[in-house]
Amino acid sequence: MVVGVSAAERQALIERYTRGHEVVLAALAGATDAELDHPNPDGWTARQVVHHLADSEMTSALRLRRLLVEDHPEIANYDEEAFADRLWYTSRPIEAALDAFGAARRTTAEILARLEEADWAREGTHTASGRYTVTDWLRIYAAHAEEHAAQLDRCLEAARRRV
Repeated sequence: MVVGVSAAERQALIERYTRGHEVVLAALAGATDAELDHPNPDGWTARQVVHHLADSEMTSALRLRRLLVEDHPEIANYDEEAFADRLWYTSRPIEAALDAFGAARRTTAEILARLEEADWAREGTHTASGRYTVTDWLRIYAAHAEEHAAQLDRCLEAARRRV
């Protein structure tokens, strides 16, 4: 993982993170339930991706807060497939998940905007990847929504070709 970045790169990552919810909403524009549930050779359906984004975002928001508040916290990995299987990703409506995703992004962006230089060096240990800093967290989650928006684009494009 990357330990440090310049202030300018950090600001660009924060802006990218902040836009993540909008990018996902744009990818979902006009999607029907049939399109959301269309089988996808890439893996999850679009509906499942949206639920993953909500759960991942809530998890990541707590990870950042723990890094900022606790001294050297252990940041636990979680089983994304178990979440998908046990939390009804295939059948729940997506509206509340999109709200949760957006709210977690907004509240976390408010925190990111207030961090001081020392905050960026705070670190813990991630159970799957080892050393885990606030900067590592930002690099991962700045890209996360965009990566899944691209996945949504692929899912919905495939569904629209076949529906």
